[in-house]
Amino acid sequence: MSRSGSLPRDEGAGTAQSSGGRDWRARKRDETHERIYTAAMRLFTEHGFEQVSVAQIAAAAGVSVPTFYAHFPSKEQVVMPVPSGDEIAAALAEEPADAPLPERMQRGIRHWFTRFDRAALADVLARWQVVAGSPSLRVRAAEYERATAALVLEALPPGRDCGAVRADDVVVTAYMAVLTAVLLAWAADGGRQPLEDLADEAFETLRRA
Repeated sequence: MSRSGSLPRDEGAGTAQSSGGRDWRARKRDETHERIYTAAMRLFTEHGFEQVSVAQIAAAAGVSVPTFYAHFPSKEQVVMPVPSGDEIAAALAEEPADAPLPERMQRGIRHWFTRFDRAALADVLARWQVVAGSPSLRVRAAEYERATAALVLEALPPGRDCGAVRADDVVVTAYMAVLTAVLLAWAADGGRQPLEDLADEAFETLRRA
């Protein structure tokens, strides 16, 4: 992110000092982001998602409400952050471009699961347990699903098909629905089954449908 202000051009030490200042601001922002996230998850777990307001989260994290919104567009996105287009494009780029789209979706989802270390997996489980226990979030999960599917479709090469109902739309939407179902089932079961196993079962069900 660019910052306003000029950098000294004749002193390498000045540039390094400015770089250190940017690093410090980035660390400060990351620390604030994590503090807000931790406070929100604690409150959601203790009181339920619907019973917690943004003001309560901000107070628990020791920040203002505007600061909360500078880090999260909504309290829903604390637990269901929509990935960026760049993240989606990077994930698709890791799969063979000439493979059938269903295969690319399956491989991409499984690859996403295997990226989590133990701590990250526990964090994903905690978030989706909040979703599974919240009627409003279960409804919003469908919106998250559609938003992510739209990003996947944008990342695909143009002109793949041209019917009134595009085949890519159907495939991507179906696999995003599978992903949501897998995460909800995994969360409801307390994370006892490996995500990859649940996904493989769901993929097989989709293939037989």
